[in-house]
Amino acid sequence: MPNIKSAIKRVKTSTESNAHNSAMKSTMRTAVKKFEAAVVNKDENAKDLLITAVSQLDKAASKGLIHKNTADRQKARLMKKLNTVNA
Repeated sequence: MPNIKSAIKRVKTSTESNAHNSAMKSTMRTAVKKFEAAVVNKDENAKDLLITAVSQLDKAASKGLIHKNTADRQKARLMKKLNTVNA
């Protein structure tokens, strides 16, 4: 544990931001998994789940949790999955 006041503060803030970032990433992954499960089950609310998953991916990319290109690639793959089910 650091002795310097600013270092103590940095440890505290980095721990809090780590917990927040982990929760946001988990929410994003859950949204993607729910959509993929809906596609496999040919669920009719897959389109709504896609919108939620895309929104979560965009939020994560804008906050810097994942890279923008990664989010775009994942969104493209999700769209492709939805289009193969509808075709």
